[in-house]
Amino acid sequence: MQIKWEGVMPAVTTKFTKEDTLDLEMFELNIQAQLEAGVSAIILGGTLGEASTLTDDEKKILIQETVRIVNGKIPVIINIAEQTTKGAIEAAYKAKKYGASGLMMLPPMRYKANDFETVTYFKEVAKSTDLPIMIYNNPVDYGIEVTLDMFEELLTMPNILAVKESTRDISNITRIKNRFGDRLKVLTGVDTLGLESVLMGADGWVAGLVCAFPAETVAIYSLAKAGRIQEALAIYRWFLPLLELDINPQLVQNIKLAEVATGIGTELVRAPRLPLQGEERKRVLKIIEEGMKTRPTLPEYKPELV
Repeated sequence: MQIKWEGVMPAVTTKFTKEDTLDLEMFELNIQAQLEAGVSAIILGGTLGEASTLTDDEKKILIQETVRIVNGKIPVIINIAEQTTKGAIEAAYKAKKYGASGLMMLPPMRYKANDFETVTYFKEVAKSTDLPIMIYNNPVDYGIEVTLDMFEELLTMPNILAVKESTRDISNITRIKNRFGDRLKVLTGVDTLGLESVLMGADGWVAGLVCAFPAETVAIYSLAKAGRIQEALAIYRWFLPLLELDINPQLVQNIKLAEVATGIGTELVRAPRLPLQGEERKRVLKIIEEGMKTRPTLPEYKPELV
């Protein structure tokens, strides 16, 4: 399936049972909520998906189940976060074999590659597959920045088409657009810069709190793209305290607690992660409870209605 690299793409959480197996029933409930809200793709196996704790067989199951659930309506994308080029190439091969339509790729994990090594890594994987690729550029969390000069070389690969822009520098969207135009699609990867990024020309939003609040996230994006800025801004101002739960080391636990509040998830995580405890749990629950109490009534926002 072709990917347009626009719209809201949830980086979904992985649902677990109390026995620490995949909870495919709750997972499907959440994916259905994303579809109903109008997301444009599903991204599996990111940080929110607890990818580093998943087995290869679990990743296979998640891809195949998601492809089944979406039933051709939207693409399924899987994240690649590997330590070796060989491992990343194998992951790309398996992604296509199991039915994924595209890849989101981080630079090499653990080893801090230099610019040449990073570009070579991405290009070698891109050469190995015909799946379209979105580069995940997050130097804040992963220590490697993919610069505009590096993207200039990466764009010689026909299947490197998009960037998940997570530098936290809002001006970088304009720099990318000025230099590459539509050659490189830009999707913001920072929830607390979601609306700002769309207004600065981002093509899409790879979102986190969308896992718990799919309709609100898609409404902000769709209203902003339709020029209904004040309506988007009103929802975004309500949403911001919740969105700030995404920029935290315990973002997985935070967002899973929010999914519990909206009835489309559980807070079960896989060790070494553990559910929030003590004062931090109380703090996060207070934010979620306030958000639920003041949750806005949404205007009609879906593209066909805007």
